[in-house]
Order: sequence, then C-alpha cells, then structure tokens
Amino acid sequence: MKSESGLKIASELGGSDEPIYQALMTAIVEHQLPPGSKLPEEALCEVFGVSRTGIRKVLQRLAAVQMVTLTPKRGAQVATPTVEEAQDIFHTRSLIECANLPQVLAHCQSPHLAALEKLNQQEQQAHDNHNGAAAIRLSAAFHIQLQAIAGNQVLADIVTRLTRRSSLVVAAYGAPWQQGCRCDDHDRLVVLLRERSLAKLTDALRQHFDHIIASLRFERGGETLPDFARLFAVKGVR
Repeated sequence: MKSESGLKIASELGGSDEPIYQALMTAIVEHQLPPGSKLPEEALCEVFGVSRTGIRKVLQRLAAVQMVTLTPKRGAQVATPTVEEAQDIFHTRSLIECANLPQVLAHCQSPHLAALEKLNQQEQQAHDNHNGAAAIRLSAAFHIQLQAIAGNQVLADIVTRLTRRSSLVVAAYGAPWQQGCRCDDHDRLVVLLRERSLAKLTDALRQHFDHIIASLRFERGGETLPDFARLFAVKGVR
C-alpha cells in the first residue's frame, strides 16, 4: 500500500529499508559516493521510491555508524573523517588486529588459508582489471576474514565497522590510484600465517597499517552532488 503521493510511508516500510541502507553503504564504501557528497532527501526519495520518513530512517542508521553526517540546515552528507580521526582509525585497527593474531593462529586451519588465498587472487584480478570497487571490497574482506578465524564475533563486528570507516579515510585522503590495500602485503601475511610465525606476522601486519597511513594525503575535497539515478537505478531496491 502507498500513500496518495505514491510513496511508501514509514509504517509500511518495516524492514524493507535494509536494501536501501545496504545500497547506500556499498556506494559509500566503494567510493561511488565520496566523502562530502550531499545526500538530499528529495533526490533519494525519488530514486528509491520511498517517503522522506523512510529515507531519514536510513540516513540516521548510517549516521549511527559514522558513515554519514547529519547537520541542521545542511542535511546529510557522506562523512569526511578529520585528519586525527583518519589516523586514529588505522592506529586502532593496528592495535586490535595485531592483538588478535595469537587467537587467529590458534584457530587457523587449511580451509582458512585457502579462503584467504582466494581473496588475494580475486583482489589482484580486480586491480588488474582496474575494478576499484571490487578491489576495495575484497581488501576489506581479507582483513575481516583473517580476524574472523579467531571465532570472536564481537571483535569481527568491530573490525567490519572499522574497515568501512577506513574506506572513507582512503576516499578522502588516499592517492587517486589507491584502491584498497597492497596485494603483496596481503600475500606476505598469508605466507607468515602458514608458517605460524606470530612475531613476524604481527610485525608484518603492523607495517601494513604503517604503509597505509604513510600513503595518505591529508587534503580534503569539496562537496559534491552525485548522480543518484545512475548509481541506484539498477540496484533493485525500489
């Protein structure tokens, strides 16, 4: 059922806002909606075919996980981490992910290694094909899957959220060619994981994050208004 305006009202949305949330999250994480992009309610309502109430619910969810900024009189924008936040995100990831490596090694089995190697191959293929969105997605998936080996779901959820915020940092401050992490770093991590060398593995992962931070350019871009119809017309969420 729809209102007279033809838009679904909030009470009718139920859990149907999830596809819209995921579509916007994916577009942000994969740099299709870069930091600073304006997210006007009217344009999003038209693209997704829902009411302003429904769109506001999605934007509030994205703001709750720090992917979107909601500002009075200015509306919603894709979040732009400050320089301090950007550095803190990667320093925090380094602390958490390195500290969890003993548990990763304790639970690591051959299927885990095979899965990580497959992700590395797919990531390299994405780079070779100049598929930036896939490279970013697969890079994040590598880190999430590596940490998930330990079996700590709470930690895995934290890492997942941090990888999403990391993508914002790279979009805001990374070099134009930078897409995800360095594949050779990931390959090295798998080799050391297979060797079960905790000290070398920890050092390599710490250096991996140091490389990322060192590659960032702490300069900001301006606000933009993306072509929402082009981005979401084929997402199947209307």
